[in-house]
Amino acid sequence: MDILSLILLAAGVLAGCGVGFGIKKYLDAKKLKAADEVARQTIAKAKEQANVIDMQAKRRAQQIEQNAQSQMDRENRRRENEARELERRLKDKESQFEQKIQNLDHKEKRVKEHEEKLHLTEKQLQEKLEHISSLTREEAKKTLIDSLEGEAKLDAAKNIKIIEEEAKQEAEKRSKKIIALAIARYAGEYSSERTVSVIQLPNEEMKGRLIGREGRNIRALEAVTGMDLIIDDTPEAVIISGFDPVRREIAKMTIEGLMQDGRVHPSRIEELAEKSKQMLFKTIKDDGEKAMFDLGVHGVHPELVRLIGSLKYRTSYTQSNYAHSIEVGFLAGMMAAELGQNVKAARRAGVLHDLGKALDHNIEGSHAVIGAEYAKKYGEPADIVHAIRAHHEDEKPNSILAHLVQASDALSGARPGARREVMQTYVNRLEDLETIGNSFDGVIRTFAIQAGREIRVVVDSEKVTDEQSIMLSRDIARKIEKEMTYPGQIKVTVLRETRAVEHAR
Repeated sequence: MDILSLILLAAGVLAGCGVGFGIKKYLDAKKLKAADEVARQTIAKAKEQANVIDMQAKRRAQQIEQNAQSQMDRENRRRENEARELERRLKDKESQFEQKIQNLDHKEKRVKEHEEKLHLTEKQLQEKLEHISSLTREEAKKTLIDSLEGEAKLDAAKNIKIIEEEAKQEAEKRSKKIIALAIARYAGEYSSERTVSVIQLPNEEMKGRLIGREGRNIRALEAVTGMDLIIDDTPEAVIISGFDPVRREIAKMTIEGLMQDGRVHPSRIEELAEKSKQMLFKTIKDDGEKAMFDLGVHGVHPELVRLIGSLKYRTSYTQSNYAHSIEVGFLAGMMAAELGQNVKAARRAGVLHDLGKALDHNIEGSHAVIGAEYAKKYGEPADIVHAIRAHHEDEKPNSILAHLVQASDALSGARPGARREVMQTYVNRLEDLETIGNSFDGVIRTFAIQAGREIRVVVDSEKVTDEQSIMLSRDIARKIEKEMTYPGQIKVTVLRETRAVEHAR
């Protein structure tokens, strides 16, 4: 009985296990089916979202393409407008050029008419001379030449006056506008340079230390720097005197270094002088690079950049050549922009135009010629070299760039307050101007006015005609250009006055 019970029990357990396994298998299959359904739904949703994203991406790409196309269309329209404007300007310039050619043809025709008139007059005179038996051939020839020469000069003076008036109507109007605009846009500061520097000392004791025992320290300073040190009764001050601004600056830096260090003896003076020299050379290089950066000029050889920086320690009539060169660069660039010329080339030629002033104390020759040779040596273009060489008429200006640099140089030097002259030099220049004016026949008196920038010449109305006064003003101006050196330009005005006097009794 026990065995049977055990067998039945075992059979029941086995049956129960089988039923449980079956139930479990059924449940697992149902879960697997449900999981498959969820997976299918997830995949379907993912595909649907991917389709949505794909459609959005296509629309976005389409929009970007449309925007790019619109921007490209706008850019093309802008370029077409610019091309049309450029074409219009070229046509205007072509029209102006044709008008000038017509004017020249007209003037040439008038000259030919005058020539024909002269030939006719000559023929008439020859016919008259043939009937005069009292004159020899040579006397008749001389009379004819004198008569023709006087008439030719008279006609030439009249033509010069007419041509000058016609040219001035347009040239003066436009040039004054361009120059005034350039001056108004560039309002540079002026700082006059002197031949002395003053250093303030912290106390009177430092003055004694600078002098040293039996003056050994001050002698060492003067020997190393090449400057004269003036230590007088002025409290707490030392004056450095000398005409070389570079050496003067080195002396100043050396003394300031000695005051900071506190050790003042000959060996330390030599050490600080050498250190100051190296620091100054670096400052010169930095100043040159700053000038080029401010003007937007690039690609200049480092040696030329260094020379431009050294101009900070050179002066012309107390005007800093460094500041003057930068100002000329800006003025030339502004006027070039107004004339439709290359602004960068104008600025480059302007800032380099006085390059030779950094060299003319070591090399013989005009600073314009020296500067042009150096610019050529270090790879500057031919038009820049010509503008440098021609800015003081060492070479005849033959380009717009050269004339721009020449005009900018004159503007910078002639602006009120820019330059100062030694009193004796100033007085001598005024006297020379009056002497030149008085040296011509028919001149009664010459007056130098406007600080020597204008002379007024009073002539005898019985000896000088209106036409001759025009020629006289030109002759005086040419003689001043030939015999004198001066900054800026000098205006020559000839005054001719006729007075009739009678007394009522």
